[in-house]
Amino acid sequence: MPFLYFDVYYLVLVVPMILFSLICSALVKSTFNRYAKTPTRHGLTGQSAAEQVCRMENAQNVSIVSARGKLTDHYDPRNHTIALSESVYGHATVSAVAVAAHEAGHAGQYANRYAPVKARMALIPVCNFGSGLSVPLVVLGLALGYEWLINLGILLFALVFAFQVLTLPVEFNASRRAMRALESGQMLSGEELRQARKVLTAAAMTYVAAMAVSLAQLLRLVLLSRRRR
Repeated sequence: MPFLYFDVYYLVLVVPMILFSLICSALVKSTFNRYAKTPTRHGLTGQSAAEQVCRMENAQNVSIVSARGKLTDHYDPRNHTIALSESVYGHATVSAVAVAAHEAGHAGQYANRYAPVKARMALIPVCNFGSGLSVPLVVLGLALGYEWLINLGILLFALVFAFQVLTLPVEFNASRRAMRALESGQMLSGEELRQARKVLTAAAMTYVAAMAVSLAQLLRLVLLSRRRR
């Protein structure tokens, strides 16, 4: 009864990791909100911090723009643009500076040819393709009894998991670059640096959680294929 096992494995393996992911998301929001109320001592805004970190990382010709939404901050290597959310771009708070510096750290990775970020970029097209098709292929293979479909689905999801694994060093390294720049550039000091690190650590846990969800899903698919045999 493959669909019965499908539900059992999902409940035992995947659901706990989804709950963990939700907890991490709540933690990053609460940590960001907490230090979004803490002004920077020198009035440094997120936009200014991103500019300074880019200069220190020798990331040239990077545009820094304001984007709608909250916690929608990201770096787009295709057009060398750092998009900072409304609560980050023009705000002089510890949370804003920490997030902006992190995104500038990503710009620094591309400027300095950081190997893991290049490997991660190469997996993005495969990941986008596999994330939508992997589970349906496994389910279809189980229903029709086609082992090759099951194996193909598992392979595609393994690539999704590989993408999540590569995301961790990329995100951690961007945060290290950010903290190093904030300290050496004297943009933040003392308690501000400790608070910024808390913001970035909370954000990093969301990527750990995403990897945990992917691992649980991959184990689920493998176990489903074995129960069929």
